[in-house]
Amino acid sequence: MPSTIKVMGILNVTPDSFSDGGQYGDKGAVKKHVIELVEAGADIIDVGGESSRPFAEPVDADEEMGRVLPAIALIRQITPIPISIDTTKALVARAALAAGATMVNDISALRQDPEMVEVVADYSGPVIIMHMQGNPDNMQIKPHYADVIEEINAFFAERLTWMETKGIDRQRIIIDPGIGFGKSVEHNLAILRNIEAFKKHGCQVLVGHSRKSFFDHMLGTPVTERDLPTAVVSALCAQKGVDILRVHDVKSNVWAVTLSSVLL
Repeated sequence: MPSTIKVMGILNVTPDSFSDGGQYGDKGAVKKHVIELVEAGADIIDVGGESSRPFAEPVDADEEMGRVLPAIALIRQITPIPISIDTTKALVARAALAAGATMVNDISALRQDPEMVEVVADYSGPVIIMHMQGNPDNMQIKPHYADVIEEINAFFAERLTWMETKGIDRQRIIIDPGIGFGKSVEHNLAILRNIEAFKKHGCQVLVGHSRKSFFDHMLGTPVTERDLPTAVVSALCAQKGVDILRVHDVKSNVWAVTLSSVLL
């Protein structure tokens, strides 16, 4: 697999995530899944303790930390692999970094918690910021754009400039256009067709398309049958210069990216 492309494996320690909620609620299940992710070729493990699916119920920081911190500690017992903490809360991010996480993945792009920018500025690792129109409570209620690519790029331009004024080097920042977050099927497809447009900012680009509902709209596939189409899209994204693929089934995506680098 090309060294420039990384596969981020998802570890949701939540009871209500859209695809795998409740599967990794105990230590044994977490350990088994982490070993599977590493053996399948994951470059990063993304740990999340609060579901961001549409209309998901929020959880407080204490509950979120109670889910993610034991998982991070367990990963660190098994492997030195980079760990991303998927959170919008500064308190959770700071605790996760202290426990062994090495990067922050904030779907609110540091907008939800005003203290998150201080957490990110205080450490030297990567930070992922995502575009989302609205929030999980309302993001999928008739999302609208005059030009989805232009508007997402304008959002990133503003965020990057602001973060630089806070002492965060642009080279640390990874941008995620937010497939399925305040986007219709047509918006998601436009993003994937034009994913190269986001490289203009000089940042790495992450795509999180894994098992998303637009596959159902296009192919009629339930969530349990979306790993193959996810891998197909991953291969195409790799050819378009995407840097990180955030996926549930690491093995099929590693295979897809490896073959695309050889055959395309």
